[in-house]
Amino acid sequence: MMKRILLALSVVLMPGLALASEGHTKLDPVKIDLGDKPSLQRGARLFVNYCLSCHSAGYMRYNRMGTDLGISDKQIEQYMGFITDKEGKFKIGALMQSNLSAEAAKAAFNTVPPDLSVTARSRGPEWIYTYLRSFYQDEHAVSGWNNVIFPHVAMPNVLAGLQGTQRAVMHEDGKGIERLELAKAGSMEKKEFDSAMRDLTNFMVYLAEPAKLVRYEIGVYVLLFLLVLFVPAYLLNKEYWKDVH
Repeated sequence: MMKRILLALSVVLMPGLALASEGHTKLDPVKIDLGDKPSLQRGARLFVNYCLSCHSAGYMRYNRMGTDLGISDKQIEQYMGFITDKEGKFKIGALMQSNLSAEAAKAAFNTVPPDLSVTARSRGPEWIYTYLRSFYQDEHAVSGWNNVIFPHVAMPNVLAGLQGTQRAVMHEDGKGIERLELAKAGSMEKKEFDSAMRDLTNFMVYLAEPAKLVRYEIGVYVLLFLLVLFVPAYLLNKEYWKDVH
């Protein structure tokens, strides 16, 4: 019995231990606000334009996302309807799947890009926000890119056009990276890019648990109901115990 308990604990704790072993890089804080629909809408557009070509979000449908975030079907088709079926048609009710096959992915990156549906739950928003902003050029890497908090990452920096190109400045003793500095400017200023990555991270947090928005809405009604119920419950309690001395 004790062996089974220890085995169950090891399964639960293993992901956390694995993340802890990746490094001790300080993660940057990020403000997550699932009530900020403009931010979620901008994040959704960034996700579809820069992530979905390689990564899937196989637990989300376009029309569900549109309903939750206040995006019309027409807007989704116009700005996000890039992934089509075998007949070349975009379906609003389709799952957000990448068209990149496993074979093509292995040939290009030597690995299959993971589904990003629940990454925000497994990694955390601070990790995602820091990761997106921590790419730098590395001539020794196959892709030409590396990442401070994910060393030897297979993914190239698809956001370099927005952020620009960063290079690593090493510590004087040559052990570890001291900081990243901009070597070539992108189309966005630093604050603008950081804001965009906050939007993308915000969307990925929503993506990991879309029902949270529904729970927030229901929670307000539940609290109001309990507040109204408190009055008759208090009066009933007072009436019931009025003859007890």
